[in-house]
Amino acid sequence: MATVLSVHDRRILTAVNSGASSLSFVGSGFIVLCYSLFKELRKFSFKLVFYLSLSDMLCSFFNMVGDPSKGFFCYAQGYTTHFFCVASFLWTTTIAFTLHRTVVRHKTDVEDLEAIFHLYVWGTSLVMTVIRSIGNDHTHFGAWCWGQTSRTGKAIHFITFYVPLWGAILYNGFTYFQVIRMLNNATRMAVGMSDRAYPFDSRTDTKALNRWGYYPLILIGSWAFGTINRIHNFIEPGHNLFWLSFLDVGTAGLMGLFNSIAYGLNASVRRAIYERLELFWPERLQRWFPNSSRQRNQLQQGELVALKIQDQQ
Repeated sequence: MATVLSVHDRRILTAVNSGASSLSFVGSGFIVLCYSLFKELRKFSFKLVFYLSLSDMLCSFFNMVGDPSKGFFCYAQGYTTHFFCVASFLWTTTIAFTLHRTVVRHKTDVEDLEAIFHLYVWGTSLVMTVIRSIGNDHTHFGAWCWGQTSRTGKAIHFITFYVPLWGAILYNGFTYFQVIRMLNNATRMAVGMSDRAYPFDSRTDTKALNRWGYYPLILIGSWAFGTINRIHNFIEPGHNLFWLSFLDVGTAGLMGLFNSIAYGLNASVRRAIYERLELFWPERLQRWFPNSSRQRNQLQQGELVALKIQDQQ
């Protein structure tokens, strides 16, 4: 028996989608703004985060448009959302690749690969979007113009989005596992060989390293319900589950916010913001954050963990 979402259900999904996408737009836009304003952040590693945030911002913007009218705007929204969302999770693979190549393989040529990264991300996103135009019978899915009604269209949508998405998740998970294992082993060796020649907080070091292990969980949390929903719609066409669509729309819309917090709002960004604020309101900041200097030093030491380990190998 077919179950069609009611008008009230569609309005709720549209509101959830707009609210979640707005948060992602603000979060990713903030990272883009910080990269543009603070010259000390314009290093290669953070440049990749900038491209990730830019993709998230544009993906959120077109996703935030809502339920456009049929015709050209429907196709435009569907394709642009697909393109920039694919670009977003592909940029996470370049960050994982860069970290792995630097820490595990000890290569220093990652900056020379920037052009290849752009070709890989934008080229793959374009190819996936063009392939998706096969069987392009777009229909309104309440919150966005991204749905497909035919089984062929649903299959192609799944192949051009969710297959590369889960490929990126598996690659990131495997890569970060190798990086974390490498640095944890190096940390233990450094502690044993140094005889505490320099003081460092192992808990802070471990926290800084293990944080990378949560990065793949962002994509899983953002798209797990969407994947289940697409499989369910393919197996049982016309039988829509409101609660599953609700979780699908909400978690997918928050991907940009999650990425901006995990990748973008790091110690370097927080320190750059605090230093600018300190120029304008030094006394007020000292009253509000009396321990800020000590915390900034700890954050700076945490960022240098990898460098210290490499120096002692």
